Amino acid sequence: MTQPLVSVRNLKVHYPIGGGFLKGKPQVVRAVDGVSFDIFPGQVFGLVGESGSGKTTVGRALLKAAPITSGEVTLRVGEQGLNVAQMQGSSTQLLRRHAQMIFQDPYASLSPRMTVRDIIAEPLEAMGLTRNRQETDRRVREVAATCRLNLEHLRRFPHAFSGGQRQRIAIARALVSGPSFLVADEAVAALDVSIQANILNLLKALQQDMNLAFMFISHDLSVVAHFCDVVAVMYLGEIVEIAPTQELFARPSHPYTQALLSAIPPLDPDADRDRIRLAGEIPSPITPPSGCRFHTRCPVAEAGCKSIKPDWTQLSVSHGAACHRVADQPEMAAAS
Repeated sequence: MTQPLVSVRNLKVHYPIGGGFLKGKPQVVRAVDGVSFDIFPGQVFGLVGESGSGKTTVGRALLKAAPITSGEVTLRVGEQGLNVAQMQGSSTQLLRRHAQMIFQDPYASLSPRMTVRDIIAEPLEAMGLTRNRQETDRRVREVAATCRLNLEHLRRFPHAFSGGQRQRIAIARALVSGPSFLVADEAVAALDVSIQANILNLLKALQQDMNLAFMFISHDLSVVAHFCDVVAVMYLGEIVEIAPTQELFARPSHPYTQALLSAIPPLDPDADRDRIRLAGEIPSPITPPSGCRFHTRCPVAEAGCKSIKPDWTQLSVSHGAACHRVADQPEMAAAS
């Protein structure tokens, strides 16, 4: 069996903040509070959930761009497993070479004072991956062509490009070091729909040609359905369900997943649909609810949900969820 490229076990990212009223007891923001999953070579792993659920923090923690409070994050490079949580200082350079990030805003992530050539070449020069300028220029041209950028674009500055072109530049910069794993944080959210399709098709082609693995963070479930192989659903710092994309959309098990999928607009605006409306707002990660964290908004919550934390239930080989009511669903019980 293929070994995971990225393995995450009980990852926690907590941010201490100042004391409360009159400088009382310090508080902690539990941005990520014990998530576990595996991402395999060439796999597109989707991560979805409301704003504030901790999706971006997970992606940043995998790249050591956010402080890891506890847990294990392992990135496999050849036969070697890099312990991301224990990396410090110069030891992160190997991680940076093999794992990169594509940010949400393609303009804010590019320096306005650098040409496109210098932006793409920066990782090569910072990590010393090329021996001279000629080798750097050759690698930059190769990656630019792969990302469907014209060579004359390399002499221009980011302000001269559209949003889609800027995102192609950001993708080229992420790919130039030859990574095996990319975190795409809302990589198409700031783009028009037609441009989104072009960027997604480019990412899919790159993923297949280079056997790249992605963590694809998104709010747009229609994009996730098109692009991802496996989807994890996050709520308030925890993963509540993981399944292959087709299975998750066909048979969502967790009530939160069901509510998210019911919010997808239908192609026919006049079509009848059963929309699940969640009451209230997502609670604060400083004081998360006891028991099941979703019970304050769950339409099918029971008394035990308020005090007993649900165990993770493996519904099938590749489908799991954390909900007290999962075992009551006959079709899922049969699948397991």
